[in-house]
Amino acid sequence: MVSAHLYLRASTKDQDANRARESLVAFASERGYQVVDIYTENFSGTKLHRPELHRLLIAAKPGHILCVESVDRLSRLSQEDWEALKRAISAKGLRLVVVDLPTSWELFEKSVHSGTDIASSVLYVVNNMLIDLMATMARLDQEKRVERVRQGIANKKAADPSWKAPGKRRNTEKWATVEKLLKGQSVTHMTIGEVATAAGAGEATVYRIKKELGL
Repeated sequence: MVSAHLYLRASTKDQDANRARESLVAFASERGYQVVDIYTENFSGTKLHRPELHRLLIAAKPGHILCVESVDRLSRLSQEDWEALKRAISAKGLRLVVVDLPTSWELFEKSVHSGTDIASSVLYVVNNMLIDLMATMARLDQEKRVERVRQGIANKKAADPSWKAPGKRRNTEKWATVEKLLKGQSVTHMTIGEVATAAGAGEATVYRIKKELGL
């Protein structure tokens, strides 16, 4: 049975990284993959170093599958970082399967059932070209989004020099939870990491709140 590592990613805490979890698990089941683990994180696809992706690459074994919903869930990286990630995946002996790119799983199944032949070699080249193309499109889409935001800010400042971009609004419910847990540390002896996990916040957020509270 083929072992698969399912990777899900969303860019921000406001997005649901688990959105495609059920469909990805169903896809793996339909193809007869044995799911080793599911890695979910809210992290920018423009960043090469991501905690859960790193954990996946450490845990995976040669011949295992790295399965993603689409290429942009794995990468919105610069060309240099994308090449680095591909080298890391190749060095681990992983096969990349992309749900919305049939050539990726057709190539894998063909290599498993019929070995290496001319058709498989052609499909391999085509598949790699498509993955690179989709990774490039994902990066360009991200760059366009950033540029649109910059243009929007520039236009607003031009129209009103006193205008300032609004900062992130504080999540009062999460703040209150973190504050309560921090104030109870003398009794619970929870670590910062444990407080962050319990409150559904990042450790950096917990440290910031702790500092502002003067604890």
